[in-house]
Amino acid sequence: MDLVGIEDVEAAAHRIAGLVVRTPLLSARWAREGSPLELKPESLQPTGAFKLRGASNAVARLDAEARARGVVTHSSGNHAQALAWAARAVGVRASIVMPEGASPTKIEATRALGAEVVLVPAAERESAADQIAARRGAVVVSPYDHRDVIAGQGTVGLEIVADRPDADTVLVPASGGGLVAGVAVALKARRPQARVIAVEPELAGDLAESMQRGERVRWSEEQTSRTIADGLRVTQVGALPWEHIRVLVDEVMTVSEEEIRAAMRLLAHGSRLVVEPSGAVAVAAYLSCTPARRLGRTVAVVSGGNVEPALLREVLGADLR
Repeated sequence: MDLVGIEDVEAAAHRIAGLVVRTPLLSARWAREGSPLELKPESLQPTGAFKLRGASNAVARLDAEARARGVVTHSSGNHAQALAWAARAVGVRASIVMPEGASPTKIEATRALGAEVVLVPAAERESAADQIAARRGAVVVSPYDHRDVIAGQGTVGLEIVADRPDADTVLVPASGGGLVAGVAVALKARRPQARVIAVEPELAGDLAESMQRGERVRWSEEQTSRTIADGLRVTQVGALPWEHIRVLVDEVMTVSEEEIRAAMRLLAHGSRLVVEPSGAVAVAAYLSCTPARRLGRTVAVVSGGNVEPALLREVLGADLR
């Protein structure tokens, strides 16, 4: 399988410059002594998540004929908004298939960006998107299983290396695997000694099991739907991301639901960042490490901030009263 290379990520960086925010690294003043931590706040992107990078690169790569046919995807919310934003910017029709249980905030935000939203049972997302593509001739832009998307997400890694060339560990949320695959491509090319650690919820730990078995494992919708991290409920890592992850990612960590909630609270109070559960898992992994485990200079990717207001109130509890 032809893997994404550093030249693809660098080309994506040039292609999307000016279309996305080049997010800074923020020092976490609350980090443990001897374990410096910096945050890569992709929650500051216009659509609230890193997904804008991959979607913008994929749309920019379409020729005129493909743009005329429109784009379609399936997403629980963040890729939905990203593709809708990128498509609207160049006048391309976007159809987004979303699970019926998706965040109402993310559904309405996607519609507000001018995309058609089709709601289906969670297990039918991919097949529904394929049916729309077949009927209309639309181009499918997968949330993660797509070379241009992986290359676009890899620009997160390029920026980390540029700003922190001596990074020892980079913690990256993982589900479909596009983000951690892209970041690993960039990190291993520019800072090969740095460890890339994928992080996912314990209740959606298909990637951790896949790494243990040496092959992709599929979890059920019933299993992954238990986690609060709605953006990480994909039941199986993508085929293309997996080929990158199995050779470039050093480790997979899983975090508990309470660890995710605690990370959300700490990010809100300690770093003034509103972060969705999926975006907090990398920080949760950092917090779960004992002092005996030395991560060195660490960067945690805060992948998104599109949290339901009701959930944010629940997680912060009395802090918002």
